[in-house]
Amino acid sequence: MLVKRSISISGHRTSLALEPEFWAVLDAAAEQRGMAFAALIRGIDEARAAADPDQPLSSACRVFALAEAQTPSPH
Repeated sequence: MLVKRSISISGHRTSLALEPEFWAVLDAAAEQRGMAFAALIRGIDEARAAADPDQPLSSACRVFALAEAQTPSPH
């Protein structure tokens, strides 16, 4: 099941539809970095645009979340 969220990136509104598990990882990543959720998504969007502007933002968010989940947490 996809969950849709609307966010503002660089002054324009957009919506993303991701599975709840991806949202959970993205929420945790923003919290761990001490940044606003929209700022995290903006960073993912900027990296996506520089690397592969044809990649959809939702795909870039999933790839980011996967990499985040695979990275061992520092303890």
